[in-house]
Amino acid sequence: MNLPFVIKLLFVVICALASMIVGIGAGWLSHRPGARKRDAVLIGGGTFGGTLTLCILVLTSLGVL
Repeated sequence: MNLPFVIKLLFVVICALASMIVGIGAGWLSHRPGARKRDAVLIGGGTFGGTLTLCILVLTSLGVL
């Protein structure tokens, strides 16, 4: 596909926002009462990075990016 740069940027922003939602959810689900908050932040950050990488790889393999 030969998409304009603005459309490609829009896809990357959508992937980042979806990954952010997944990361927040993972951090929220991993937090336990009385536990350190930084553990939940690390889990959420790792999940965000993994999800964003997966989204970008899928878009690249489909030829969108």
